[in-house]
Amino acid sequence: MSKVATAEQAVARIGDGAIVAVNSSSGLCCPDAVLAALGARFDAEGAPRNLTTVHPIAAGDMFGTKGVDHIAKPGLLARIIGGSYPSGPTKAEPPKIWQMITANQVRAYNVPSGIVFDILREAAAKRPGVLTKVGLGTFVDPELEGCAMNEAARAEPIVSHREFDGEDWLYFRSIAPDVAIIRATTSDERGNLSFEQEGAYLGAMEMALAARNSGGLVIAQVKRIAQNGSIRPHDVRVPGILVDVVVEAPDQLQTTATQYDPAISGELIRPLESFRNAEFNVGKVIARRVAQELRDGWAVNIGFGISANVPRILVEEGLHGAVTWMIEQGAVGGIPLLDFKFGCSANAEAFVASPHQFSYFQAGGFDASLLSFLEVGRDGSVNVSRLSAVPHRTAGAGGFVDITARSRKIVFSGNFNAGAKLRIEDGCLKIDAEGKVAKFVDAVDQVSFSGARALAQRQDVTYVTERCVIRLVDGALMVTEIAPGLDLQRDILDQAATELRVADDLATMDARLFREAPMQLALAKA
Repeated sequence: MSKVATAEQAVARIGDGAIVAVNSSSGLCCPDAVLAALGARFDAEGAPRNLTTVHPIAAGDMFGTKGVDHIAKPGLLARIIGGSYPSGPTKAEPPKIWQMITANQVRAYNVPSGIVFDILREAAAKRPGVLTKVGLGTFVDPELEGCAMNEAARAEPIVSHREFDGEDWLYFRSIAPDVAIIRATTSDERGNLSFEQEGAYLGAMEMALAARNSGGLVIAQVKRIAQNGSIRPHDVRVPGILVDVVVEAPDQLQTTATQYDPAISGELIRPLESFRNAEFNVGKVIARRVAQELRDGWAVNIGFGISANVPRILVEEGLHGAVTWMIEQGAVGGIPLLDFKFGCSANAEAFVASPHQFSYFQAGGFDASLLSFLEVGRDGSVNVSRLSAVPHRTAGAGGFVDITARSRKIVFSGNFNAGAKLRIEDGCLKIDAEGKVAKFVDAVDQVSFSGARALAQRQDVTYVTERCVIRLVDGALMVTEIAPGLDLQRDILDQAATELRVADDLATMDARLFREAPMQLALAKA
């Protein structure tokens, strides 16, 4: 019997008060047609009401995939648990979900992406919850914010402290979904799913298991329907025994603004010369200096922002392959893509399920992580998840907290302050006008990374800016390198809103960083 139905028929089976898990990452794997049908049903019928939605990574974005905004309607959505949220330009109208969060119209929580996957996996196995040290000392910790994004959420805590085996842990109860909405490329009539044109699997299998084992409903959106028996068993990533309804959506995008790029799904290998080099500017200077922190043979996680350009630096320097890049969505190897395609890699060596990737990250199994910062506190703490003046400008924490919890080496990158007018001239950095917003401050607005935990765990932490390199030394920020052409007191110490120490052996940043020609970069062996 065929499981194929229309999106309208599929969402008609979702009842009031349901817990709905959605597998997506911005536009990547986003089951947008099903979410649109769910929102349309509510507009027409006033039902279903009071849903809880669970999103390990954001559904949709501000660049062409509405995702969760289809269902961001008072009365329809009562609670949302997200690893991340749609984000976009400061001057753009905030997504509807952000409008609901800031208006206190929905109980909203920002739970690290890896922990959200853990919560679903524990529910699938009918275990009571997740004990984790990921998030201790950060906004995840109930001693700070307990993941709550607004007053409505603070009234109903989602995380607590528990003592187990003589140690302090964070405890999240399992969440058993009544519905899982996932996406694949192809389904046969029995609901066997393959992902051959997707850039990741994310957590499709885990969500389907959690819903099925809880007696729930699994809805799969796919691009095309195949005859039974035509999908090779090794290509089936979610078996049909876990799928109830299949919705065909032939126009689904591969990811945001991308109809189909075979390099994203590993069906074609792009020539290296087809990747554009980063424009020569202060951002490239920072990315180059970050690259100097790497070693040949390392496995390195990379995050959104300036550090996303580091793989392009290695391509330009003839070093592609010296480092294996990993991103939280599940790609291993290749070259992570930029802008609204971030979360995908071209020419990946492998795709693993995102929950498995997070297990690797949470335990610190990799060599280094390259991430961004919004603010850095006096004790080395970092805020990357909240910009109070413009909440929708950031996506929340995503996998940042999972990745940094035990990472042995972390390189944070960003501009020294916000709003400065900078240029590079004759191999020197020139400051034409100072920025008005300090990024190095006494206390960050939200603790996404704990400097105190870093000190206790002896993590190697570096902050790279266009003006200087700062390292976390004995719990304090120490300037170790300065850009050529700058005055230490005027351009760095006076522009920070907190104390910065200065190394006795203060060095000048490598002059090659500030020249347009390739650096002839060499990486020491791991």
